[in-house]
Amino acid sequence: MARYPESVENLIEQFNKLPGIGSRTAERLALHLLRESREEALDLANAIKELTEKIKPCSVCHNISDTDPCHICSDMQRTRDVICVVEEPKDVTAIEKSGVYRGLYHVLMGRYAPLEDMDEKDLTIGSLLARLKDGEVKEVIIATNPNLEGDATAALLGERLAGTGVAVTRIARGMPQGSLLEHVSGAIIDDALKGRKDLKEH
Repeated sequence: MARYPESVENLIEQFNKLPGIGSRTAERLALHLLRESREEALDLANAIKELTEKIKPCSVCHNISDTDPCHICSDMQRTRDVICVVEEPKDVTAIEKSGVYRGLYHVLMGRYAPLEDMDEKDLTIGSLLARLKDGEVKEVIIATNPNLEGDATAALLGERLAGTGVAVTRIARGMPQGSLLEHVSGAIIDDALKGRKDLKEH
């Protein structure tokens, strides 16, 4: 028998599906919303609705955006012969906050981790290769996270980019092993980008 009315149980179940949200936290969030005013609860519902209706992946770089192409891809002031490849949209945000990079991006939407059922087919490597065909791009910076999966992803990208005629570099190990781009300072990201090396040297 349900402990709460069905609508409350359903909300708890939906919160519980979110990453990092356990059953107790999901319950607290649902009950918190019940204590809020109707307007505040509807503000949350409308924000979620707007998110699902307006936010789409950019057809060029796959970053999340409310325009297509995204504001970075459509910015003609960006350096257009360099593409920085990252795992997730949050990595673009981390690098942009550092203010040191003015090139373009490509978001893989994941990482190469076969043991977690994340294979090459789940990544956007194919569209990255397509972006290189016109010869405008001279360098691809691989900025996957410096951990086991990130290194495996970088190695896979190195194999796929071989023979394209594009310089392939990897961000420097200024970032601590096992760290995530989203958690490091702009200064560290700056050092990692400036100290990037040819992928084969890693």
